[in-house]
Amino acid sequence: MSIIGYYKRGFFKKIAKAKVYSPRLPSLFLAQLNKSEFAAFQEKIRKFEGFYFQKRSLRDYQVNYGANVFGGITQVNDKLIEKNPYYNSGDLIGKQGVEESYEEILRGIKGVKYFQKDKYNREIGSFKEGRYDTIAVQGQDINLTIDAELQKYGEELMINKRGGIVAIEPKTGEILALVTAPSYDPAILVGRQRSKNYTLLYRDSIAKPLYDRGLQAEYPPGSPFKIMVGLAALQEGAIDQQTSFYCNHGYYLKGRFIKCHCHGGSMHLHNGIYESCNTYFENIYMKTINKYINPSESVDIWSNHVKSFGLGKYMGYDLPTGKRGKIPDSKTYKKMYPNGGWKSPTIVSNGIGQGEVLATPIQLANMMAAVANEGYYYTPHIIKRIKGEKIDTKFTTKHLTTIDKQYFKPMIEGLFDVYNLGTASALRVQGIDICGKTGTAENYTKINGLRTKLEDHSIFVAFAPKDNPKIAIAILVENGGFGAAIAGPIASLMIEKYLRNKITRTDLEKKVLGTSLKSRYAILGGDTEASKIETNPIIDSISNVKPIIPKTKIDSIQQD
Repeated sequence: MSIIGYYKRGFFKKIAKAKVYSPRLPSLFLAQLNKSEFAAFQEKIRKFEGFYFQKRSLRDYQVNYGANVFGGITQVNDKLIEKNPYYNSGDLIGKQGVEESYEEILRGIKGVKYFQKDKYNREIGSFKEGRYDTIAVQGQDINLTIDAELQKYGEELMINKRGGIVAIEPKTGEILALVTAPSYDPAILVGRQRSKNYTLLYRDSIAKPLYDRGLQAEYPPGSPFKIMVGLAALQEGAIDQQTSFYCNHGYYLKGRFIKCHCHGGSMHLHNGIYESCNTYFENIYMKTINKYINPSESVDIWSNHVKSFGLGKYMGYDLPTGKRGKIPDSKTYKKMYPNGGWKSPTIVSNGIGQGEVLATPIQLANMMAAVANEGYYYTPHIIKRIKGEKIDTKFTTKHLTTIDKQYFKPMIEGLFDVYNLGTASALRVQGIDICGKTGTAENYTKINGLRTKLEDHSIFVAFAPKDNPKIAIAILVENGGFGAAIAGPIASLMIEKYLRNKITRTDLEKKVLGTSLKSRYAILGGDTEASKIETNPIIDSISNVKPIIPKTKIDSIQQD
């Protein structure tokens, strides 16, 4: 082995690649030497004709959290060089997160220096006294919207769990926290070990630490979607606040009994929300679809109301990854039922956030921001300011929903009583008026060819304070159980952390920090190669699963 850590075969392979690139232009041979490597090579460099050192800056993220927010940098490949002549072999480029989204701003502009060489490729001086040389321009400073303490706290709460947390400031659309779990220390993707570490992370196809669950994971939203169903029904005049239905702990539909876990009895909008009554919301969904003779027309009107909250479409935020979710419309059902015949009972599962409905955590957080604002939202974004420039106007443009402001008040009162009288009554924080909604997603997968039920996913959405809201949040914890079991406590803790910068519900904090769901994930396999990466224990970056089982599929939603 040579003094720079290369075997002879690898050394000559690198040299051959450099000659293919150019026999005259310099090529990067070995990047990011540490101090000992630099010292060793500096002593012997006289023996390596044509080699020289080139200083360059490396990223230092200063913190061991927020890897999905930052992204990382990597060397450009040949394909990118062909596509974009700005880059040369050995150049670095941002990948994922802010590094990718704001690459052109962060990279600055390369300086150019022209010099003359003789026939032996020896430098003999500046070309025309530097007339065509240009000075490098440093990249611009940017400020992010992320609250560092809130982000760190969210990642700590998600240790030994999988899922996503997204928190948004309703009045601006600024993303306050964007947590995905499991995650990793961003420092492991800087330096000589970057490629090796990235490969290990990439190959973990079960825990998927490179998969941003806050932006990319699509789930049936379950009971939080009842907010949309209620608002659309009010807007369409299908119901009013007093419209009621009797719930006998469920109801019959086409000879099948649909269970409901509320207290039963007469249900209207207010107690329907805080008790999360399936019977009530499936009935008002059918009344909305039955308003018009043609169900295709009805479902399109309903779909447009829901989409006006940012659901079912790419949101346009300033991060390079994401999914659009799904809000069904008449085209959806024409494909599913080409011969027609579908009516409101056929698609009634949409009324409780299952059926054909899918949403990402950031969409659910944005939905709550729009509810908190009583009918508008700003496109979620992670950029706060760019030195010397204005941020994109699309992040300061108000988006109005199709729901009249008057209908938000009764919905907000119901969400407030979720904490006072309903499914989140044990999660109250003294002195903070929180409006929220629990959700529980049933979770099935195939193991050895058999459809197997796993622990339910835990979902929670909220905003606070009730008056003049300052934070809207969505949490999803895979295999976490009921919505109030783990996602709900995390919501209360994150809200108090942001509003007060301290925690009084230490009982909830102790419960969440002490909860490990590794045993629930272990059914999917054993250790992965990614677990070999040494990371900061705060992050708990890599799970203990083997990529041998297909990803979990969520089939249906259970009442909270």
